[in-house]
Amino acid sequence: MVCFRLFPVPGSGLVLVCLVLGAVRSYALELNLTDSGKATCLYAKWQMNFTVRYETTNKTYKTVTISDRGTVTYNGSICGDDQNGPKIAVQFGPGFSWIANFSKAASTYSIDSISFSYNTGDNTTFPDAEDKGILTVDELLAIKIPLNDLFRCNSLSTLEKNDVVQHYWDVLVQAFVQNGTVSTNEFLCDEDKTSTVAPTIHTTVPSPTTTPTPKEKPEAGTYSVNNGNDTCLLATMGLQLNITQDKVASVININPNTTHSTGSCRSHTALLRLNSSTIKYLDFVFAVKNENRFYLKEVNVSMYLVNGSVFSIANNNLSYWDAPLGSSYMCNKEQTVSVSGAFQINTFDLRVQPFNVTQGKYSTAQDCSADDDNFLVPIAVGAALAGVLILVLLAYFIGLKRHHAGYEQF
Repeated sequence: MVCFRLFPVPGSGLVLVCLVLGAVRSYALELNLTDSGKATCLYAKWQMNFTVRYETTNKTYKTVTISDRGTVTYNGSICGDDQNGPKIAVQFGPGFSWIANFSKAASTYSIDSISFSYNTGDNTTFPDAEDKGILTVDELLAIKIPLNDLFRCNSLSTLEKNDVVQHYWDVLVQAFVQNGTVSTNEFLCDEDKTSTVAPTIHTTVPSPTTTPTPKEKPEAGTYSVNNGNDTCLLATMGLQLNITQDKVASVININPNTTHSTGSCRSHTALLRLNSSTIKYLDFVFAVKNENRFYLKEVNVSMYLVNGSVFSIANNNLSYWDAPLGSSYMCNKEQTVSVSGAFQINTFDLRVQPFNVTQGKYSTAQDCSADDDNFLVPIAVGAALAGVLILVLLAYFIGLKRHHAGYEQF
């Protein structure tokens, strides 16, 4: 975690901002806003990213994910006074900003609205946008929270308006902090009251579960992520989700015809995010190791189940689909990615290349059968050596027996 102490915000003291670094897929922010007496007046910690659909100069449409544009500033964030309510103001580059406004009633405070502005004139993010300029999307929320309670929402919240999709999760916020101390009383959002957001705890004796109905092989879909005009990630795969919740097991085939893909590409990490009407997000995060290989490092999922509940699991310590940089990974047979005891993904007809895609095509593939061959070779060699050793021992004992028999006849 890297912390920056910024300059004073007028009427609000100093702002301490911590940016959580790692396999960055979002803005992961923590804000402790203090008043002139250096007492905390507003606390917030949250993650967010934005997906924008825009028209290009050749009259087609593209989608870009805004998840990390470098240095973040907080000019205009205030604790609030008799005339103005508290406000969080975030800037992350020329023409890109985000604002949250709060107000207070007798026994509650509210998150009133959120405003997001983006700049299609930025040639790095929107290199081929037809219309250039700063566009703003305003969302009225009116989320009421008991005064002196900390609002928590770990579940993914999505706001959609005017070709912009805003994603928020792992949210903690308290405005109008009393006596400079953030409350330990939490007020949960509705989604968290019914969702499973904590990692699965494995027990030594598994609870009995119902047996899911077998599913047919899922249809393979082709997904891609663009970086500007170039394709930077390719994936083709049939996906089958195995979920266990409340001792009930279910198998879900992903339909590629109703599934959308977004993501991002960086020098050492790449993200493929799938979503549909029932899947809030299914993230595949790839990483580079030893500067010459890539692998699947992380899977995150949040989705609606048939009973209306939300199922959420994350694991950032995986090691699947290992292949050299500059190549793709391919496996036509069924494979299983075990994310947790409650969530596994079966893949079929898999091929993926998250780095060094050229001309929008896959590079030479490393087949998963090579892993099997590498595993079988030492077994075969060991078996052959064991066979030779047995033959040598047999020959020795036969020769020894004949030698003794010769002595007895003499």
